[in-house]
Amino acid sequence: MKTPDLLRLTDNVVLARFETMKVYAALGAVRTLLERGTVRPGQTLVDSSSGIYALALAMACHRYGLGCHIVASTTVDAAMRAQLEILGATVDQMPPSDSLRLDQERRVHRVRQLLAGRSDVHWMRQYHDGVHYAGYEEFADLVEAALPDTPLTVVGAVGTGASTGGLVQPLRQRGREVRLLGIQPFGSVTFGSEDFHDPEAIIAGIGSSIPFDNVRHDLYDALHWVDFRHAMAGAVDLLRAHAVFAGLSTGAAHLVTAWEAARNPDRTHLVIGADTGHRYTERVFSRHQEALDPRTLKPHQITDLADLALPWSSMEWNRRSYDVRTRTEHETHEQHEKEGQAS
Repeated sequence: MKTPDLLRLTDNVVLARFETMKVYAALGAVRTLLERGTVRPGQTLVDSSSGIYALALAMACHRYGLGCHIVASTTVDAAMRAQLEILGATVDQMPPSDSLRLDQERRVHRVRQLLAGRSDVHWMRQYHDGVHYAGYEEFADLVEAALPDTPLTVVGAVGTGASTGGLVQPLRQRGREVRLLGIQPFGSVTFGSEDFHDPEAIIAGIGSSIPFDNVRHDLYDALHWVDFRHAMAGAVDLLRAHAVFAGLSTGAAHLVTAWEAARNPDRTHLVIGADTGHRYTERVFSRHQEALDPRTLKPHQITDLADLALPWSSMEWNRRSYDVRTRTEHETHEQHEKEGQAS
């Protein structure tokens, strides 16, 4: 389940097609926590998830004889929920919401309730605990063996930061020249697009309304912010052109990679395809006749976050740091001041 198929889409684009990518993160994290004695056999592991981490954690708990409690996003569908329950996980699902912030805040609140009420629960904290980087070194070994001796660009959704960071860090530490390109939705605080609202949908799992400690901003060379309709165009095109049925974040990465690869023909581009397209059947693939033609699309290229704009923006990030907490705390303070003046 955890090892991807590597599919060459063009001369300089390779797709790592996962069934569910976060098996690397969950297995590596659970194994490490057991080895350290942080977690004991028989305990229950709990975390919040929009889908693929939930399934990966349920499988890891099933393997190691641990309980599993998932506080699930509103985006988790019936097929995913059934799999979780069959694997023995308890599922708390949040009520329907079009707000990424509200969905995540509800999930965090529920996790804290569980921790306060039970002493046998360990919070996995996939968004904040660096132990989730550990499992991806095995993925780095696979990439190193399959794509040696070539300038490499990795393209993937940022999300928690662990999959892209956990792959690229060990490759760079071995002396590999790797460029990392991150995908973000509009509305995410992670790279400063929180003031935007994507009018169509949440792209689950690739952005956040709260700061994630596992995102190491100084690993990224460039960022692309992509809205729902552009991600949909990429997902439909990937299926139409290459017969690959993959999720919405993979669609966004495919769209971005086609644009990047055309401008950098001397580099091999590795696209991280995090999961299959099944949970997007109704919201994306059944609407395939509405899909934009990706050949007509291009990003708004910017040099400053102040110039960020829908529906697709790109920016050279140049591996710089970014203090999300300071920014969000400053904006919250300003909002409180405005509300005080208004009252």
